[in-house]
Amino acid sequence: MNLLCVVADSRDLLALERTREYKGLYHVLGGLISPIDGIGPEALQISNLVKRVDQDSIEEVILALTPSVEGDTTSLYLARLLKPFTKVSRIAYGLPVGSELEYADEVTLTRALEGRQAMQ
Repeated sequence: MNLLCVVADSRDLLALERTREYKGLYHVLGGLISPIDGIGPEALQISNLVKRVDQDSIEEVILALTPSVEGDTTSLYLARLLKPFTKVSRIAYGLPVGSELEYADEVTLTRALEGRQAMQ
């Protein structure tokens, strides 16, 4: 399967590479959409991403962006842009391994519940 993982910057790419689980291609955006900071879609490597997905027959784009307002905004923007070309998914968010449930905030717990998986 021809996978493409989209990350905001090279540090995110390196973090994913350390897992040794992902075996596909990467695309580095060069940041996240942030209207408050004056960063719009045109300031990022989004047009190159769309061309790449279209030309390289990418079967799935995995959005691996920070769980923040900027990351969510960028993910929604990219999903709408890419869905006509390919399947779009997003990495799950939730509790870090070894953390205590009682110290988790409501948003993290909500995302952990939404991203739950069946026991095998």
